[in-house]
Amino acid sequence: MSDGKSGLQLRSLLKKSGELELSLLDVPTPEPADDEVVVRVEATPINPSDLGLLIGSAEMSTAKESGTKDAPVITAKMPESAMRMMAARLDQSLPVGNEGAGVVIRTGSSDAAKALMGKNVSMIGGAMYSQYRTMKLRDVMELPAGTTPADGASWFVNPLTALGMTETMQRENHKALVHTAAASNLGQMLNKICIKDGIGLVNIVRSKEQADILHKIGAKYVVDSTSPTFMDDLTSALVETGATIAFDAIGGGKLASQILTCMEMAANKTAKEYSRYGSNVYKQVYIYGSLDNRPTELSRAFGLTWGVGGWLLTPFLQKIGPAEIGRLRQRVASELKTTFASHYTQTVSLQETLQLSNIAIYNKRSTGEKFLINPNKG
Repeated sequence: MSDGKSGLQLRSLLKKSGELELSLLDVPTPEPADDEVVVRVEATPINPSDLGLLIGSAEMSTAKESGTKDAPVITAKMPESAMRMMAARLDQSLPVGNEGAGVVIRTGSSDAAKALMGKNVSMIGGAMYSQYRTMKLRDVMELPAGTTPADGASWFVNPLTALGMTETMQRENHKALVHTAAASNLGQMLNKICIKDGIGLVNIVRSKEQADILHKIGAKYVVDSTSPTFMDDLTSALVETGATIAFDAIGGGKLASQILTCMEMAANKTAKEYSRYGSNVYKQVYIYGSLDNRPTELSRAFGLTWGVGGWLLTPFLQKIGPAEIGRLRQRVASELKTTFASHYTQTVSLQETLQLSNIAIYNKRSTGEKFLINPNKG
């Protein structure tokens, strides 16, 4: 096994010519400072947020493979419309991967760092699609006994996003919420949180198979956006739960507008008098994903008391501060194998991550097709 002095790292390079290049580089591993540790990365998920940097809007129908088996290279054309949005990253070779987990193989001189030697830890901080990472202690969390790196790989983005949704709901004085693409790993976590905490949750899915996934874990309100009765089904669920805030992973198309329309219809079912301005119930949709890259379409049939905006985890965490972040992280650690358990369909090496056959699967961002990378897979 390597001594960890250097290792492979997956890079994404968007050239000014409009060509996206994905490759593996051998990079040195910085020696740890007093408050740092070196981690051998053994598990790191491919999240939609990672795909935004890794592939973005590249036209993968133009993708080509080159290089060697041990050092593959993928190239693809980036459309001109996307190039204008990415001027700040042109001709920069960028590392990828928001979160991961592994084993501490070297430490700095502080007692806190030494205490982690040989321990399994999870970590956040970028460049996780690497064989080795030198990390500040503040950016790692020791995993509970009996927890593997694969168990702890998705400890940050999805769990804290799900908790952030319920926290936002409560802080903005809503009593129940709506979630789209709801059968995802994140969606299943959110259901478990809401069931445990007694929060009303309306799940929007896109197939019967996805609905079945949620029903099996105890979800009460599941509606299928492909059903001819979708609007009526959604309105009924909103009446029963009183949900007036939604978190939308789809982004493009009409779904956000449909949610607001159904919220307005639900509010009007209990309205005591008519107003030409619509109900006075405030309705909010936060878009936090882009599973559909089309423009967001709003057909304003929901009065004037509403809002549509973006929601991201990092600004939310900055807003609530270190003490509250610590509280949420502690809950994740204590429920890592239950509420916040993640499920993966494939574990791949860095080289296998750059196979077109695998890219075609994970870049679809389909529910139930989540990949885990083990950068040190033999």
